[in-house]
Amino acid sequence: MAESVVLDPVDLHLLRLLQNDARTTYRDLAAQVGVAPSTCLDRVTRLRRSGVILGHRLELDPAKLGRGLQALLSVQVRPHRRELVGPFVERIRALPESLTVFHLTGPDDYLVHVAVADMSDLQRLVLDEFTSQREVARVETRLIFQRWDCGPVLPPSPSAQSG
Repeated sequence: MAESVVLDPVDLHLLRLLQNDARTTYRDLAAQVGVAPSTCLDRVTRLRRSGVILGHRLELDPAKLGRGLQALLSVQVRPHRRELVGPFVERIRALPESLTVFHLTGPDDYLVHVAVADMSDLQRLVLDEFTSQREVARVETRLIFQRWDCGPVLPPSPSAQSG
C-alpha cells in the first residue's frame, strides 16, 4: 500500500484549485492561497516529487471525436491467472475505444469504460475484441446515459478517520 503524504491546509487548498483548473498560473495560485509565488512553486514541486500530483491531462469530448456512445463492459476471464492479466490488460488498453480499465474483485474481473461511434460499433467491439478472445468467459454491457465528474480527491478528514 502506498504511503500517505502529510498535507497541510495550504497544500490542500493548492490541490483543490489545481484539480479544478490545472492551467492556473503559480502567481494566481499564490494569490488565492495567500503565499508568495516562489512558495507556491516550491509546494507544487514537492507535491509532484512526492507523487501526490501524478500529472496533467487533457480531457477530450469523445462525442465530438465521433464516439458518442459510451458503455461499461463487465468482463469475466477464465482462467483468471497472473500470466493472463498483463497481456489481457495491455491488449484492452491498446484499443482506441478503451477509456479506462479496472481490475476488480467479485464475479467480474474487469470493468472497461469504452467510447464508440454507435451500437453497431459497440457490437463489433464486444464480438471482435472481447468475446473472440479465448480467455474471455463473459461480457456484460451497460450503456452510459450520462456522466458527472466528482471531486476533488482529498485525504479523509481527521473526524472521518477516527469514526
